[in-house]
Amino acid sequence: HVQLVESGGGSVQVGGSLRLTCAYSGNTFSVYSWGWFRQAPGKQREGVAAINSDGGIDYADSVKGRFTISRDTAKNTLDLQMNSLKPEDTAVYYCAANPWGFGGRWYDRTSYNNWGQGTQVTVS
Repeated sequence: HVQLVESGGGSVQVGGSLRLTCAYSGNTFSVYSWGWFRQAPGKQREGVAAINSDGGIDYADSVKGRFTISRDTAKNTLDLQMNSLKPEDTAVYYCAANPWGFGGRWYDRTSYNNWGQGTQVTVS
C-alpha cells in the first residue's frame, strides 16, 4: 500500500502558475507509474499527466506545453508544474499510483489503486 498526500493548491489568476506536490510513502517499489488527475464539479475525473518507472511521460492534450510532471526519488515526491493556467484548469487535483501488473491506460482512473485526498486549484 502507498500513501499519497497532495499540497500546493490554491487560487491564481488566469495566466498564472502553481506547483503541486505529492508526497508519497509506503511500498513504493510496487508502483509502476504515477499520475495526476483532476475533477471539476459535475465532471468525471480525468488524467492530466503520468510518469512511469522507465521515465516515460504522458500528458493530456489540454495541458501539453503548459504542465510539467516530474518525480524526485530522493525526496519521494511527485510534482506538477502548471503554467499559463486557464479557468478550465479549475478542479480538485489528485495524485495516484499505478502498481506493477495492474495494467491499463495512463489516463484511465481504474488503472490506479492508490489515491491522495486531493488539492483544490481555482483559476479566475
